[in-house]
Amino acid sequence: MVKKKKTEQEVATVAEPVAIEETGTEDNIRKTLEEVRNYEGVVGYILRNPASAAIDLKDPAKIIDYAILSSATFDASQKYAELFDLGDVRSILVEGKDTKMLSAAIDENRISVFMEKSADTEKILRRLRAS
Repeated sequence: MVKKKKTEQEVATVAEPVAIEETGTEDNIRKTLEEVRNYEGVVGYILRNPASAAIDLKDPAKIIDYAILSSATFDASQKYAELFDLGDVRSILVEGKDTKMLSAAIDENRISVFMEKSADTEKILRRLRAS
């Protein structure tokens, strides 16, 4: 059995009021994610809502790991927001040594975009907000 060495990660949770427009329909969000998927450095995304889920990753071997990371990040951010009375968490950025994940909640949709460290996170977040 091969054990992976754990690396330190920096986690930044944005809990200030972020102006994500809450008008995005699932179809608009899917179209936006297909566009974002082609941005430089993006390796995939997960879109979840109460009715369905969509996953598109360049490396399908990482689907389970990324799905667990995405879900756990949303759950932890909600718990910390309640614990520290931060209000609603609208976006979360998790940065590792070589990769990062941007997660956002739009309506009932939970979106996580996985990317290389060099990818433009602000550009992606702006595009998701406009969906």
